[in-house]
Amino acid sequence: MSYKITLPIFLEPAYRLTKLISDGKYTQTFFAVDEGEYPFTPCIVQRISSHLSTLDNVEKKVQILRQLKNYTHIPKLISYVSTSEYFYLVFEYFDGINLKELLSKQTFDENQIWKLLIDVLPILEVLHTHQLIHCDIKPENIILYKNQEITQFVIVDFAAAQIVGADNYFGNNLISGSPEYIAPEQLNCKPVFSSDLYSLGVTCIHLLTQISPFHLFDTSNNQWVWRHYLQSPISTRLSYILDKLVNQDIKYRFQSVDEVIQAMGISRSNLTIHLKENAQQIQAPNQISNSYTLKLNSYLTSAVNSVAMHPSAKILGSAHENKTAYIWDLETKQVLYSLRGHLQSIKSVAFSPDGKLVATGSDDKTLKLWNLDNYEQIHTLGHKHAVKSVAFSPDSKLIASGSWDKTVKLWDIATGQEICVLTGHKLQVSAVAFSQDGSLIASASFDKTAYLWKLTQSQNNHLDCTLHYIFSSHTWAVTCVAFSPDGKILATGSDDNSIKLWDTSTGREIATLSGHSWSITALAFKFTEDVLVSASKDKTIKLWHYTEDTKEIITLSGHTDSVTCIAITNNSNTIIASGSTDKTIKLWQ
Repeated sequence: MSYKITLPIFLEPAYRLTKLISDGKYTQTFFAVDEGEYPFTPCIVQRISSHLSTLDNVEKKVQILRQLKNYTHIPKLISYVSTSEYFYLVFEYFDGINLKELLSKQTFDENQIWKLLIDVLPILEVLHTHQLIHCDIKPENIILYKNQEITQFVIVDFAAAQIVGADNYFGNNLISGSPEYIAPEQLNCKPVFSSDLYSLGVTCIHLLTQISPFHLFDTSNNQWVWRHYLQSPISTRLSYILDKLVNQDIKYRFQSVDEVIQAMGISRSNLTIHLKENAQQIQAPNQISNSYTLKLNSYLTSAVNSVAMHPSAKILGSAHENKTAYIWDLETKQVLYSLRGHLQSIKSVAFSPDGKLVATGSDDKTLKLWNLDNYEQIHTLGHKHAVKSVAFSPDSKLIASGSWDKTVKLWDIATGQEICVLTGHKLQVSAVAFSQDGSLIASASFDKTAYLWKLTQSQNNHLDCTLHYIFSSHTWAVTCVAFSPDGKILATGSDDNSIKLWDTSTGREIATLSGHSWSITALAFKFTEDVLVSASKDKTIKLWHYTEDTKEIITLSGHTDSVTCIAITNNSNTIIASGSTDKTIKLWQ
């Protein structure tokens, strides 16, 4: 600066600026004290020159920042003051350590970089969702802050932030951001969302190398040379992510936070894993003793629609609103692969009993079959409307699909040919299931009924599908069906909040299980015990005895929104997986 700043500075109505933290040509950041109420509270004041920005643009930015007040990883905008020379933004103060300071005390390895990416990317997603580009992501502006018992990253310093679509107020060749970290397009005063991703990538390679970014780029050959300066080796997966983050050509760079998360999901994991569920410890002998939570990044993903257990009990599949199905390693709690190709949300996922295939059903009117060895698509099969449920036959030769076109279709897996169409439901089909011996299929419908179909093989090897029974005592839509391990009982769940048990040999209603306070969304039988598991929109999972004395055993709580799906391992070491619209999968054991 060409002039000296004299402290303290008093700012109306009651802010005393006591320490200069950073000083730029057109912006300064101060540590300040709010003396409006006792006890006085610390705060951060950013001063922006009126030469840098117009009143209209600053006030638009203030409006957006005020919308972000409830996000714990973004400092709350406390106040805004305008004078003829300056605009003052008063922010919440975080007493933490920034990454530049942290780097002076320790080195960063691969695990810490993954954590940084997983924690910071959702913050950028929030900013970008609100049409705000930070424009100055660098180690000094990422603070590690301990909030009670939780350590979290916070992004600070919004003086350079720009609103997408607003007039470029960094006119007159004024460049936003710090030269070492800004993306090439920012040199032309044209930042975009991926500019923040570029700066985050440069921050990561600086932390890994402890070398100035200026020295990590070979200008003569127009390429990064950061690998030469690594303090410790990193995986090819992380290298790929970093290379694409810092690509000089914007066309080949990640365009959005979502793209980065998708790439991380394929090569490593895009999860934040919470190991013990602290909200509730369930003590039930021989039942569920604790839970683990697999949580896709909460700012980036949507509801979990379906979960499925692999026959090996080592792999879990999950289907999501974001058009993606994930294959998880249950031992490491990591994503092994992300299945993409559907054009709309995926509503159902299932593994073949022989463990070789996975099927997905989607609102895009298709079901897809994937090879688990290489995750390649084998078949794409179709309905006239959304596919809501898929199920494999026990011999892994057939797959059934239930659709909102009111039909159930049976397909030959080897050829991808349609074998038969089961018709009769008057409204959408919501669920399908095979009995363990493959002789029966159950279908659930919004028409308040469940149909039981009998499959028989004729002498000429033709599959005959005939309607065996119609179960019609539910008073609202039937949402789910499940067969007991011996196939003698069919369980149906409904929007009428009840579960009904039916004798598959006689069609007789055996019992009604009541206890949920909202719609039943999923049912599954345990194979090692006479136990039925149910999920509900009331946010709970219940376990029931279903033979002789039908009664509720236990209620599992922990989800914060509707439980949409459940799956159970078929071995003695029972694990129940539950998915929810709260964007988590819980593993109960």
